[in-house]
Amino acid sequence: MLAALALTLFVYQTGLWGSWLFDDYPNIVQNPGVHLTRIDLASLTHAALSSPSSIFKRPLASLTFAANYYFSGLNPFSWKLTNLFIHLLNGILAFLVARVLLTQTRKSVTDPAQSPTPTETKYIGVVAACIAAAWMLLPINLTGVLYVVQRMESLANIFVLAGLLGYITGRRRMLSISGSPRTRHSGLLLSATSLVLATAAGLTAKETAVMLPLYAFLIEWIVFGFRMPPQRADRLDTSHGNTETSCQNRTDRSVLALFALVLVVPMIVGLIWLYPGVLSQASWAARDFDLQTRLLSEARIVVGYIAWTLLALPHWLSFYHDNFQVSTSLFHPWTTLASILVLLALVLAVFKFRRTHPLFALGIALYLGCHVLTATIIPLELIYEHRNYFASFGLMLALVPLFAVPSSARLARVRWGVLGAALLTWTVLTASTAYAWGDSMRLARELAARAPNSPRAQYELGRGYIIASHYEPDSPYTPLVYAPLERASKLPDSSILPQQALIFFNARMHRPVKVEWWDSLIATLKRRKPGVQDESSLAALTQCARNGLCSLPAHRMQQAFQAAVSYPDTDARLWASYGDYTWNVLGNHAEGLKLTQHAVNADPSEPAYRITLVRMYLVLNKLSEAEQQINALKHMNIGGELDDSIANLHQRLSSARCNEASCTETSHEQSQP
Repeated sequence: MLAALALTLFVYQTGLWGSWLFDDYPNIVQNPGVHLTRIDLASLTHAALSSPSSIFKRPLASLTFAANYYFSGLNPFSWKLTNLFIHLLNGILAFLVARVLLTQTRKSVTDPAQSPTPTETKYIGVVAACIAAAWMLLPINLTGVLYVVQRMESLANIFVLAGLLGYITGRRRMLSISGSPRTRHSGLLLSATSLVLATAAGLTAKETAVMLPLYAFLIEWIVFGFRMPPQRADRLDTSHGNTETSCQNRTDRSVLALFALVLVVPMIVGLIWLYPGVLSQASWAARDFDLQTRLLSEARIVVGYIAWTLLALPHWLSFYHDNFQVSTSLFHPWTTLASILVLLALVLAVFKFRRTHPLFALGIALYLGCHVLTATIIPLELIYEHRNYFASFGLMLALVPLFAVPSSARLARVRWGVLGAALLTWTVLTASTAYAWGDSMRLARELAARAPNSPRAQYELGRGYIIASHYEPDSPYTPLVYAPLERASKLPDSSILPQQALIFFNARMHRPVKVEWWDSLIATLKRRKPGVQDESSLAALTQCARNGLCSLPAHRMQQAFQAAVSYPDTDARLWASYGDYTWNVLGNHAEGLKLTQHAVNADPSEPAYRITLVRMYLVLNKLSEAEQQINALKHMNIGGELDDSIANLHQRLSSARCNEASCTETSHEQSQP
């Protein structure tokens, strides 16, 4: 196991020198909330609640980002190194979970709590180490390590694996033949506490930790069978006159009650909470799929993940999957029905093998269970490799013991040879990909080559060339910018990011901007409702114009904004950007104020829009309206995160009132907050 940890550290070390990527920017680089410069309650609260990724804010993950910034700034190396150590810790926990499951399911010992023989201990340790090593070295898990923002996923899995370890340990204690009733009660307490506390803690990193009770339920069903402790069964035999043998299979109602509380009730509450959003057209408006086509597509994706995990071909693990063909029916494409049949076969395999090959059945069940949250009814993006961070552990748990067999087993050398070849292949592929991740330009070229039909991959390559050019016309990178961006803009389902980058780049260098780029950008916004990338694009153009770096034709920008806000339920961020452009660039304060009010109405819980609105009211000398918005901000000031902003606005409001009333210097000083 130590060798596996050392090998993983060696394989990943070349990737630690890379840069930020994609969602790292809004969550970290451009998120002032995690740019912690002092440690106090207000700053920590602001950091904890600063994530734009989820309504649940993922405070623990954000606090670890803030800690990284506090000690090392925005140097990505230390952030990626932190991720790697989290991955190694997860590897240790995966080893411990695998070892205790192997111990529990061994067939040569009748009492599951009895210590294994030295030979069994050695064999179990080797197999558990192979499972953990394979999991740590899988290429599909690389984004959970080197993609900084996905610390959310790996951090949540610390609590998931620790919770499973605690649950299994508690259940084994409950089933001990030699244990006292007090020991068994402590086992139940340990199992329950492990599930409740680990789930709660994991949810502060990412919502995927909510699946822990389901994983524990699958382990209970396949490995422990909801059995009662043998000694309790004996007591029931005495009182009811049954034989000991018949009572050994009695169901433990305390375990059923536990899962009713930690799994069934939360699941029902969660479904009730999700139900309106799932049926709302607004929830799917920004996607190119609906509920039906999502479910059909995810059947192909979940089956495809198995191939991606085991074969790990580079063109599959391309990071960007925005060119994925959505399933529109069972037969379009034909792999949709085939994938559904494969999933049904896997479910049947779980039932068929849960008694004869419990680890194989459990691993498949854990893999399928992991995708219940992200591959069903929630309108998330369709594909992400990091969604297999825990699911791939299930696959390793199912498959590695079939190859890591005792020397006396049939075809033992051949099976060990297959496992060794797989480990070597995964190691080489992960090492080569990690090397690509160690340099931003190298990575951009690699990902564009892996996904030539992905608009995002081509855009990121062009963006990489822009950054390398430093907006210098004589830079060798400048001529390389245009081809990938123009290629991306012509691909189906592309956002306006490529067109925005082309316009931004030429405008910054005071070069002519092609009419075709503006036409394509506006046509894209008219064709479909803007998504997050479109919103970011318009915000970037607004900022460039506001800062005087880009001379952009006002009528073109207005056409773009009017197309973007023409849809029902326009996002607040779009209204805010439009208001920013109208107020600061066009100088139309009345219209800019109106648009910013739209942003506040669209997202009343976001304080940034209200702060902007207060500043506008103060400029327009609408002091009572400004005070109303400041009072609203006070109600949103959780943990003092808005203290500085509110104090600043109060000071400006007081100054405005004093100017209006011709305050003396003394009275002005007395009016300060």
